Amino acid sequence: MTELSRRTRGISQVYMRNLPNRVRECNDCEFYQQVPRPVGIMAKSYPARYEGALQNHPRAVCLFAQTGALKVTTDRRVWIVHPHRAVWLPPNYPHKMSTLDPVEMHAVYIRQDACPKHAPREPCVIQVSSLLRELVLRATSIPAEYDEAGHEGKIIALLLGEIDWSRAHVHVMARLQDSRLLAIERALASNPGDSRTLEQWADLAGASPRTLARQFLRETGISFRAWREQFRAMNAIPALMTGRPITLLANELGYESAGAFTAMFRRVMGMTPSRFLSQAFNNSTASTPLFGNRL
Repeated sequence: MTELSRRTRGISQVYMRNLPNRVRECNDCEFYQQVPRPVGIMAKSYPARYEGALQNHPRAVCLFAQTGALKVTTDRRVWIVHPHRAVWLPPNYPHKMSTLDPVEMHAVYIRQDACPKHAPREPCVIQVSSLLRELVLRATSIPAEYDEAGHEGKIIALLLGEIDWSRAHVHVMARLQDSRLLAIERALASNPGDSRTLEQWADLAGASPRTLARQFLRETGISFRAWREQFRAMNAIPALMTGRPITLLANELGYESAGAFTAMFRRVMGMTPSRFLSQAFNNSTASTPLFGNRL
């Protein structure tokens, strides 16, 4: 048995014996870039408000949130990914991952020469069914240096073969670039219910309200008020998915009533919170396709 075989079999035993207490060094994504197999699957836990560093790697990756919500940022876009969605990132595409709440996640790393020819060349969000989640979860329990011709190889092949690369319908936020706008975003991330106007944000940002308004419009194509509604709606999704009462959520996000929150959510997402949840859970249990419709 090779040294890599011993390491990967040890990883498998750790996963099978005690999933919540995984060995950190075995979860390093760099390890899975060098596994001599077409696919490597990493499982990892992150605390709430985790902020990862900018990274890229030679393998393509699908990032799944098994529980909680991931925030994935690229050079142009920001996605909030709940357990019924995954983000696809092509090989060598820079990205940053953070969390809104505690997250159990899985990363499926696919060697460049093993990427299906129809896989998107740009990052996108795809829908995840309960079947695919179970396949990914099962795959984390097999050795990283699995037998490609055996049963374990068939599990990996089934996982890849189930993917429909059409894109899920999902709301995307523009990535902010200006340091003054980023200061406001960080403050709102700590307190999404903060209702200060641009006039009141001016001191923190170090710019006049007019300058801030122009910059928000330039970077996002919408006003600050519309951007803040987007931000609140996207941050509300993880709480909605876990069953947080709308009345409580509305108060946390700075709305006087559940009706005011629902009206905001409908403006941003094009549907009420209840309709959004119905679609999310119904799509996740559909048998075909496993992934959603094109944008």
